[in-house]
Amino acid sequence: MYRIWNINLPDSSLQREISRSLSISPFLAQLLINRDIKTVEDAEVFLKSDLNSLSSPFKLLDMKIACERIRKAVRNKEEVMIFGDYDVDGITGVALLQSVLKKLGLGVICYLPHRIKEGYGLNRSVIKIAKQHNIHLIVTVDCGISNMKEIEELKREAIDVIVTDHHLPIDNKIPAALAVINPKRGNPSDSSYELAGVGVVYKLACAIMQQELQEYLDFVCLGTLADNLPLTGDNRIIVKKGLEILSKTERPGLLSLMEVARINKDYLDSFDVSYLLAPRINASGRIDSAELSLNLLLSDSKEAARELAFNLNKLNSQRQQIEEKILKEAEEIIEQEINFKETKVIVLAKDGWHEGVLGIIASRIKDMFYRPTVVISIGDDLCRGSARSIKNFHIMEAFSECRDIIKNFGGHNLAGGFSILKDNIYILKERLNRLADKKLDFNDIHPTLDIDMELRLGELKIEFLEEIDKLKPFGEGNPSPLFYTRGLKLRREPEVLGNDTLRLWVSDGKFTYPAVGFHMSDLKKYLSTIEYFDLVYSLKPTRIKSYSQFELKIEDIRLGRRGG
Repeated sequence: MYRIWNINLPDSSLQREISRSLSISPFLAQLLINRDIKTVEDAEVFLKSDLNSLSSPFKLLDMKIACERIRKAVRNKEEVMIFGDYDVDGITGVALLQSVLKKLGLGVICYLPHRIKEGYGLNRSVIKIAKQHNIHLIVTVDCGISNMKEIEELKREAIDVIVTDHHLPIDNKIPAALAVINPKRGNPSDSSYELAGVGVVYKLACAIMQQELQEYLDFVCLGTLADNLPLTGDNRIIVKKGLEILSKTERPGLLSLMEVARINKDYLDSFDVSYLLAPRINASGRIDSAELSLNLLLSDSKEAARELAFNLNKLNSQRQQIEEKILKEAEEIIEQEINFKETKVIVLAKDGWHEGVLGIIASRIKDMFYRPTVVISIGDDLCRGSARSIKNFHIMEAFSECRDIIKNFGGHNLAGGFSILKDNIYILKERLNRLADKKLDFNDIHPTLDIDMELRLGELKIEFLEEIDKLKPFGEGNPSPLFYTRGLKLRREPEVLGNDTLRLWVSDGKFTYPAVGFHMSDLKKYLSTIEYFDLVYSLKPTRIKSYSQFELKIEDIRLGRRGG
């Protein structure tokens, strides 16, 4: 797919100021500036990522009320119910909160709804179970902000509810809970605004215990990366420290999961968490019950943990098979029915699609075509859907404008879920595309590559690898640095390696470097016919234990004039 290249221009003055004040190279200073770090103070906080720089939990509204109610539960020896979501963010948040509340001496009942049988958020079953167990306090994790009716009913039953959530309040309406702790009630410029659900729980736990609870940052790191939150502000500190703790973990469940995922914890990074650990933890909630993953995280038995990890790995394989089958069917529908000259929002629906993987399918199709994508599993009457969006199309605002034809919707700017009657699916497709016609232009539906700087091959230095390392962890909001070099030629014939990988030796006439492009083997036949090409790439060490050599990891290529 054609991508728009945005090349950052150097800010020499600010570059010199940051470089001189922090005794870092101009190269690293410019990379910081490109990540919207505009002061020496912000640059220092970013590089140090000190836990002392985390925002106070009490900046979040209702935190004091929630702490007082939990302390009351401790004094009265109450049993507390934790109600969480069935994804990694919710599961890790439940595991963290259960561990902390048990430390306080509270009895705890955990409830994770079944994705397919019960759906997302509080439901009437909770009220019944709470009354059976004489529960007078429920704490939600990664849900609750949209459960107006359910919380009203719990209130009538004299059951207090503390909502911890990070999803957007619909129309800024807040449920009538005793406390609603949600960073989206605050200032978007605050460092805690983009916290994951488990991040909100971590803030509550620290407030109750009146200290930073570093031992739980492995859970917070897992949920934050799995939910693809921006790695800026509090999230950067949480994930950076969390990866350190995760790499040294003694939790049997996490150790067993790393073993089945074939992760070397000595070199654990954000990629391993996002693409190897998180999908396996998510698999139970997608295919079966999320309790399997919760039990794994809380297990203190090596033998039990190994069995749980094996079962999760098996479920993840099932998830992959289901996903590939549905993706193939979705691509067939797109080929037969979608006219991209007229369609800015892709809406796909079919009978029998597994509800547990709709979000993954929507995400993959969105990435393929860079258009907001909605995927719906058609039922007998009420159908469930999941959406993934792009930068300039706020999916929750779009859902709000379709509230007359959809039900139970919720989510973030770029992702959401909903229910819809079968007869309204076509209307939703038409409505979303009309909204997109007003909000999206040509450039909006083409992905952009934000390139850090233009470099000549002769300017590349081995020291850059260690400087780039100081920016880790990479992820949403803090991407791995990209560089641009123009006018390159091939030094020798390209090679196609396994897994559709292309290997090149690129040269500017004086310097030559190896370069690899994943899923780019089709380019081989074109590269042999052109005179030169421009390259966008990141720098990667050729050996994991040594920064003595590097290669270029190709992100994009633009072919120049044809030879001959």
